[in-house]
Formats: sequence, structure tokens, C-alpha cells
Amino acid sequence: AALPALVLGAGLLVAAWRWLRGAARPGRGGSMRGKTVIITGANSGLGRAAAAELLRMRARVIMGCRDRARAERAAREIRAEVGERADGGGELVVRELDLASLRSVRAFCHRVLQEESRLDVLINNAGIFQCPYMKTEDGFEMQFGVNHLGHFLLTNLLLGLLKNSAPSRIVVVSSKLYKYGEINFEDLNSEISYNKSFCYSRSKLANILFARELARRLEGTGVTVNSLHPGIVRTNLGRHVNIPLLAKPLFNLVSWAFFKTPLEGAQTSIYLASSPDVEGVSGKYFGDCKEEELLPKAMDDLVARKLWDISEVMVGLLK
Repeated sequence: AALPALVLGAGLLVAAWRWLRGAARPGRGGSMRGKTVIITGANSGLGRAAAAELLRMRARVIMGCRDRARAERAAREIRAEVGERADGGGELVVRELDLASLRSVRAFCHRVLQEESRLDVLINNAGIFQCPYMKTEDGFEMQFGVNHLGHFLLTNLLLGLLKNSAPSRIVVVSSKLYKYGEINFEDLNSEISYNKSFCYSRSKLANILFARELARRLEGTGVTVNSLHPGIVRTNLGRHVNIPLLAKPLFNLVSWAFFKTPLEGAQTSIYLASSPDVEGVSGKYFGDCKEEELLPKAMDDLVARKLWDISEVMVGLLK
């Protein structure tokens, strides 16, 4: 009798803790009516949650996704969740975007520049996590290629539209795991050695350095850039992580109890995209909708500039 009572008690405590955490979630920003937002990887996880919330706030949301069929299905589900508004406002648009292909990134941006008169927010959200060694269409190590280089090219190609739409915002989703990464300029493509955990951390450190250097370059333009970590979230990002079969029930219980839901994890992205509290704030790093301190290696401006210069060559912006 003692064991069931202990399990029940622990379950009630966890449920109460989860309820309190949800109740403490910051409120959404004001209306986003008339604003256009691009979210990469918006068909699942954090991106899907952010798309639903920003649509609820009446934004025009462009879902940039690799798998068009899955994205269209997610869009239908989001529309059903949010509901049609009698007063109009809010629109969900699906566009194909494969960040592992520079050709796809260029085609996506070309269409956006042709069809969209403004771009108020760009959320660089999509990512790949601890995959086996593989290369993008252009020959880049997959995690560095998707998480950093794909977004680097995407952002640069859309900068003109963002400037013309100022005040506008760029939001870069990074990770606390940046702390375990190093920028090794001698082996950015991991051809000498590959460690899937280290390479993920390196790509997330690159995200922060990119946001920092971009913020410096955009001073005075009315375009702000901030990076964030969402916390540990229950998403399909960890699909490449192998968990022993016998450990899966325990892992599922722990993740339900202590990991954030996608909506909870997306709160900082939504906050940076919409809140008047961060109007004009740029070059900062956030977690749980608050500014946080970075390790010195994520504030190294010389490394950030060198990474920018090399990235320009890698994606073909400079010869």
C-alpha cells in the first residue's frame, strides 16, 4: 500500500508543479495585426506552437518548412485550433524551405521578395539535433549547414525587406548547449573529426555569434536581432537520440514531468517577436523571456566577425 501511495503522491506533486509552471507563463504581447512573420520549421514543436500563437494574435504567418505535406497538415490543424475570426486578421501560409539546400533557400527568398510587401519578424527556429554524420546538398556537415549556414543565407537574403519594413525583428533560436561548443576554423565542416553532440553545440554557438555580429551591423537601421534558448522541450528534435527500449517508459515519464511543452518552450520566441518590452533591444540573449548572461566565448567579437566572413564565402554571398 505504501508504494502506490508514494507513486500517487509524487504524481500529484509533479502535476501541481506543472500547473504552476504553466500558470507562470508570461502573457502574449499585443496584437500583431498587419504584421508578417516568417517561422522556419513551423510544422512541429516550437515553430508550430509559435505559429499558432502569432496567428491567434492576428499575424500573417509564413511557415517555411521542408516537408510541404506535413506543413499543410499542421496548418490545417492550427487553423482548426485557433478558429476563424469574424473580424478578419491573421493568415497562415505554407512555403517550401529546405535549409539543407542553398538552392531551396534562394528559391524561398526569391518568392518571398516577389510576393510580400513587408516582413516584420523573421524567426530562425528550425534545427537538427545530434544526427549521424551526413552532409547537406552543398556538402556541409548537416548540423552546421542547417542550424547555422542555411539560416545565415536566409537572413541575409531577406535583410533588404526587413530594413524596408522597420521597425522589424530577427529572432534566433539557439540552445544552452552552446556552452559545450567551440568554433574550430580549421575543421568547420567536421571532416577531420565528428562528434554529434559537440557539432550541435558548435552550431548553436554559431547562432549566437551570428546574432551578435548581425546586431552590430544593423545598428541604426531599426532592425533588431536577439537570440534565445527555449529550455528543454518535448519535441521531435531528439529523434536521432537512441534511448534503450527498457528505459523509454522512464524517459517518457521524466520528460512529461520536467520538460517544457512546445508552447511553454516557444514563449521566449513569441515574446521577442511581439512584446513591446523588447522594442529597440538588440544583440542580447534571452531565456524564459528574460535577458541572460553569456559565456565569454559567445561574446568574442573577433570570432563572430571571422565566422561571418567565412560563412559569406561558404554560402556563396562572396567569392
